[in-house]
Amino acid sequence: MYEVTIKKSFSAAHVLKEIGGKCEDLHGHNFLVEVTVTGNTLNREEILIDFRDLKKWTNEILDHLDHKYLNEVEFFKDINPSSERVAKFIFDRLAERIQTMNMGLTVSRVTVWESDNARVSYAA
Repeated sequence: MYEVTIKKSFSAAHVLKEIGGKCEDLHGHNFLVEVTVTGNTLNREEILIDFRDLKKWTNEILDHLDHKYLNEVEFFKDINPSSERVAKFIFDRLAERIQTMNMGLTVSRVTVWESDNARVSYAA
């Protein structure tokens, strides 16, 4: 099994309701996102996926979050925009995109770092 991982970043603000502490106040992060896709077969160029394509598709998803107040993004209207939910948001949209490309790839994990020492992952 081959595995390809890319890193991208975005900045956003949010409020986490009913968790107690400072995170209930408006605050922001410079999020780092790691996206990992896997597959068993290389393409005719002998690569699993072109890094440029994976970065482009990830950027298209992150554009919906970058420099936004996450609580007002439609997906998060009725749920806390936690890093866990952000990871799932990215995972689901990227998995849908890759599935439509019929490339034999799977999104295996999306990791969201909200600081240098705090991260969450959503995995298949």
